[in-house]
Amino acid sequence: MNPCLHDPTGNYGGGVQSYFLFLRFLVLLNFFSFLLIAGFVIIPSIVFRSVGTSLFNSTGNDISKLHFGFMEYSYMFYGYYNNTMVADMNFSYNIPLAYLLTAAFYFAFCLISIIIRSVKSLSGGDPSYIAKSWAVRRKRCMIDMWQFFLSILTPHLISPLSLSFGQVDLEEESRKKQAAALSLSQKVVLYSLRIFMGLVAFGLIIGAFYGIFEATNFSQVSLSRCCLFQSLYLPSIVITIGNFVVPLLCDQIALVERYSPSTTIIVALLRAVFLRLVSLGALLFTLWGQITCEGDTESPPCKLCQYNEMYKLTLFDLLISITLLIFVEFPRRMVVDNWSCKLAQWLGRQEFVVPSNVLGLVYGQTVVWMGALFCPLLPLINTIKFVILFYCKKVTLFHNCRPAVRTFRSTTSTIYFLVVLLFGWGLATVVMIYSLAEIRPSMGCGPFRFFPNMWSVVPTSFYSLSKTTQEFLFFIGSQAFSIPLFVLSCVVMCYFIALASVYGRNVALLKAQLKLVSCLH
Repeated sequence: MNPCLHDPTGNYGGGVQSYFLFLRFLVLLNFFSFLLIAGFVIIPSIVFRSVGTSLFNSTGNDISKLHFGFMEYSYMFYGYYNNTMVADMNFSYNIPLAYLLTAAFYFAFCLISIIIRSVKSLSGGDPSYIAKSWAVRRKRCMIDMWQFFLSILTPHLISPLSLSFGQVDLEEESRKKQAAALSLSQKVVLYSLRIFMGLVAFGLIIGAFYGIFEATNFSQVSLSRCCLFQSLYLPSIVITIGNFVVPLLCDQIALVERYSPSTTIIVALLRAVFLRLVSLGALLFTLWGQITCEGDTESPPCKLCQYNEMYKLTLFDLLISITLLIFVEFPRRMVVDNWSCKLAQWLGRQEFVVPSNVLGLVYGQTVVWMGALFCPLLPLINTIKFVILFYCKKVTLFHNCRPAVRTFRSTTSTIYFLVVLLFGWGLATVVMIYSLAEIRPSMGCGPFRFFPNMWSVVPTSFYSLSKTTQEFLFFIGSQAFSIPLFVLSCVVMCYFIALASVYGRNVALLKAQLKLVSCLH
């Protein structure tokens, strides 16, 4: 394993290490996604534009005639790509079709990568998460006893985290005993308190939704006036502030709810995920009239190509992280280390809260997925952003943070991270499918300018193929091919299910024998 990723484990736990591994996974995911988009869309567009117009047909208005900012003059922007169709005797290339299919393969590649990562995390994870056997718990208990006696003999050699390896399990058992000992009236009061606090947290999220809605509407009104900064950056600023402030308030609410440590983490994850996805949904909902031209495809706004909001969200997210490191986290560490007043000691060094940091990564990746269809260079920008964030987080971890009071297992956290990432992928996929099938493309720019929707390029390209190719593709989609394929898949699946059942019985038998041997000794 890379030493840069192995260092945090000894002092900060496997959960922090899993955060950096997750961040590295996202860096590689975005980098390979950029190579996919560059190889099939960006590089061919650059080559065809540099060759000239003698070998291909390109129709529509030139984007250079539209003056809507610097992004419209680069390959960062959807509208800069032409609806180029190269037709030669030995070579043909369709930029609109390549653009659409590359976007589809990009989402499929991300899904496959997430699934492979999840399988590897489960297969090579913590045994206490996979198999709750008696022998494993006995082994962990022996390790905790060994660490306890070693801490007595050589306390200067033991990191603070090693004394809290079993803290999560002990606190879980303590909360279960306390819950079992509550009377009926105490349970009613506790559950009523949790319901009330849940409603308060939900109200904060709805308030953030309303704030984004009003900020976006205000920015659209100011767009026709003189307030350029408000019209361009106000929605991104409000979304960033809401994603920073509301989770802090929800963390304080969680202290009152008195859940167990694992339940607290799950509830915090669900609330933060809901907040961040709702913030993106609120932005799309508010801008929906502008995106769809309010049903009037002949209106002047439909000739514009302004889809750069996702660029702003990505850059603002990085700027907020760097600003917090320089102006909040580092000064806090200086104050705590150099001042001995009670306020400084009570404040203490900050903890590296893994769930909130991971949700920041998931939010950033979801923004990229939702904007990649209209902003092809977003994966590259996100790669650079995550590389910078990796080293910023490493610096703040080792220099500004203290070990967390509550730790949680790396395998459990890794699975939660990937499940949350899968939610973001699902939301972005729904947006992409609707954009391909229903939204009328901009009529003044872009590779789909003369199509009623983006998906129309697929049947148009299909009927331009040779008759033999069309018949072959029709056969693949027919019942004569799909039914035998389905039957064969069922047979193969039944075989592997039976094989897994046999292996499961063998594993259960070996566990029973191991338990018997350990009891005899």
